[in-house]
Amino acid sequence: MKAANEECHDEPLSSLPPFLQSSILITYRSVGLGLYGAIMRYAGMPLEKIALYMNSSQVSGKNQLRQAIHLTFQDGQTRSFLTPYKVVGPASGVAWFLQYSVMGMVFQLCDRSLSAVLGIPVMPYGAQLMEDPANDQFDQEENSTANKTKHGLKIILAPTFAGLVESMVSNRAEVQRFYGINKLAQVESTLKWNPISRICGPAFLANSSRNCIMSATSFVITPVLYRKYYTQEDKSKTSLFWFGLGVNIFLGNAIAITQQSLWGRSLDYACPKGDGSLARNIHYRTVIKDALNKEGIGAFLTVPKWASRVLMNAPVQGTLPWFYNEVLPLAEGALLSKSNEIYIGLQRPHKNVSPSTLARKLTKNSQDLSFANNESKTTATSPRLDR
Repeated sequence: MKAANEECHDEPLSSLPPFLQSSILITYRSVGLGLYGAIMRYAGMPLEKIALYMNSSQVSGKNQLRQAIHLTFQDGQTRSFLTPYKVVGPASGVAWFLQYSVMGMVFQLCDRSLSAVLGIPVMPYGAQLMEDPANDQFDQEENSTANKTKHGLKIILAPTFAGLVESMVSNRAEVQRFYGINKLAQVESTLKWNPISRICGPAFLANSSRNCIMSATSFVITPVLYRKYYTQEDKSKTSLFWFGLGVNIFLGNAIAITQQSLWGRSLDYACPKGDGSLARNIHYRTVIKDALNKEGIGAFLTVPKWASRVLMNAPVQGTLPWFYNEVLPLAEGALLSKSNEIYIGLQRPHKNVSPSTLARKLTKNSQDLSFANNESKTTATSPRLDR
């Protein structure tokens, strides 16, 4: 197994300072995740609205899916395919981008920081998922209970922090798409919350709980299970794509749907009868108790609720491990090469010196400095001949 202080990601090599290279790659991956997530979420807006209605108290009894579809496309007395997109404001576009970019950035920062503090490797990434775990070499210390505890602690903390921060930048926009722009403004005006509560938005606890589950599914469970337990001869980009979807659909969303339902019912509780002027603070115990009394466990978990959640979430979240580990690495080599040229250009003392020539000079100067330091140490520690 690689030493704890080694970079476990399969990152391209460059002559950039390690901290600068790490910062560039984290930013690149985060921006890529943000753009991918925003485009996919906007395209799937009708599916999201269906899922939101399915996991609220606005549908009940038989034919809940049909009721949710009817509400999704209802526009006054008519129906329109564009109705779901009318609740998407600029805040939603920004929030979608930030939701996935910040989630990716926070997870990477937490992963690297916790790994450095605890002295353990970072999570597997990119080509490393395709390696044969049978070739890993473990020493006695890595198999110790203390080391396993460190890994377990990091696996819990990294996606938890990522999910919490993701909710801070996305929950309010999600509530806006659930209520509508005007109704949310009315709810906020009635509740008169402080600035921090307004930023987090209503039902933040349920939203962050759901996001922690999905963050762990995408960045921890999928890559670890795939690398360690997927048949080695069957590993490929295609198999990673479908494996990620499978884990998302049958594990991540099977758990997250309960929190999604709690989120929707909490928002209905906060705005009774759909009237923002009657808004009230959410009491989760009351929400759960009322839901169980009316519909039992079906208030939080049914096949239609799960299916609607999968249709909304799986196209983007289920393919995230594939995009993160297979698509994003394709441009990392070119990005670091260009960054290296820019970095050398900024260090160039004369305009007529080429980047390649400067690189050789920097290397030579570094070697000369190292030799001079060694000579200085030798002189300082050797006995003087004139004594």
